[in-house]
Amino acid sequence: MKLEKLLQGIEVLSATAELGMEIAHVRYDSRMVEEGDVFVAVSGYAVDGHKFIPSVVERGAAVVICERVPEVEIPYVLVADSRRCLAALGANLYGHPTEKMTMVAVTGTNGKTTTTYLLKAILEKARGAKVGLIGTNQNMIGDEVLPTERTTPGPFEAQELFSRMYEAGCTHVVMEVSSHALHQGRVHGVTYDVGIFTNLTQDHLDYHVTMEAYCDAKAILFRSCKTGIVNADDVWTPRLVRDASCAVYTYAKDADADLRAEEIELASDHISFTAVTAEERVRVRVNIPGGFMVYNTLDVLGAALALGVSLEESAAVLSTVPPVKGRVEVVPTPGKDYTILIDYAHTSDSMENVLSTVRGFAKGRTVALFGCGGDRDRTKRPLMGKAAAEYADFAIVTTDNPRTEKPGDIIADILPGLEGTSTPYVVVEDRIEAIHYAMDHACSGDVIVLCGKGHETYQEINHVKHHMDEREIVADYLKQAEQA
Repeated sequence: MKLEKLLQGIEVLSATAELGMEIAHVRYDSRMVEEGDVFVAVSGYAVDGHKFIPSVVERGAAVVICERVPEVEIPYVLVADSRRCLAALGANLYGHPTEKMTMVAVTGTNGKTTTTYLLKAILEKARGAKVGLIGTNQNMIGDEVLPTERTTPGPFEAQELFSRMYEAGCTHVVMEVSSHALHQGRVHGVTYDVGIFTNLTQDHLDYHVTMEAYCDAKAILFRSCKTGIVNADDVWTPRLVRDASCAVYTYAKDADADLRAEEIELASDHISFTAVTAEERVRVRVNIPGGFMVYNTLDVLGAALALGVSLEESAAVLSTVPPVKGRVEVVPTPGKDYTILIDYAHTSDSMENVLSTVRGFAKGRTVALFGCGGDRDRTKRPLMGKAAAEYADFAIVTTDNPRTEKPGDIIADILPGLEGTSTPYVVVEDRIEAIHYAMDHACSGDVIVLCGKGHETYQEINHVKHHMDEREIVADYLKQAEQA
């Protein structure tokens, strides 16, 4: 593709490159550059791509797109923001695939994954659509599963993935969009037909610093979509939609809203409620327990309505959808009189949600096993300890993904939230040993909640992901006990 076509719609500040030159490929990883490529020097948050310009010259790059004039001799194109430029380059290279599909984005602290899975099911079963999914658990093209490294792909990878989805026949894309992705422009230039806001609670303050900045990052979505489906019960919603350029549709169970949940019933294996709009009143059941699931269902119903699916049609599908992996997931414990659940709860709010749900049906103790991720928001650690103290009968403090931090240091940050409370707890640093401890000390009727890992099947230590599937850990330990 010619450089001028790649740059279509991108504001160029200055250029020495011949715009009519043919470009082999677009690269932003200097190690991938080959003869005739364009290299985009992205000012990253950890590494500045501009420092690799000399090396891409040696590798035969034809031109660089950058924010600063290169210090070495090479044709260049100067732009104001190379990261956002990268998203536009991807869209141009792959033929603007998002303009050919119905695009839905979900943002919020908790509930994004469940929301995307439920909405995908509705669109597939009620409308016969082929749906692409992008999210924390995995990416999907219809039924084909693709691995994923982070909630929202990088700007160029996203456009490549959108293109694959379109070429495979997808008519809709439902995706999680993190606050990092919105702030960093990873989905810059994408216009969504529907944007969904689940909630906002403390997380990622290592990056955003303040809750206000965190909210403002989420709010970017509602200047990039046609219809916004937002939680009227969330205290941050007024700020979120303050500068929204889209039509706003509200849902709630307490506040006045366009879509409300009434006559709510919570059970150990499902929720049900009556969904009410000005036109419809429909009973809805979802086979995932927890009061928080009322919101995760309301936002799905609201989005489906915006896409032309009635409440009655959506309710018929939702009653058949199985639970989502890693979200209040039951782990088989044959022959045991206790229950083990796996949940992705990794904030104080999500721990409160799942533990309070469990307390509502546990015949014995509610046991919380949890840690906190390393190299992330330290201020939420004692809050998670406090949530365990308030909503569990017993807590086991362990590791999550320590990354480059010492596990003991992370645990030390958690413990102030537990100390001085009446809730008993133990510290077992090794997570596998902690799970064994929980099983060894389980009492009849106990429900053990393994918080934090959810769908993850690894533990990240010093930049290395070690295989660790909690389902396998439980199964193997039960097998060892039986053999012994």
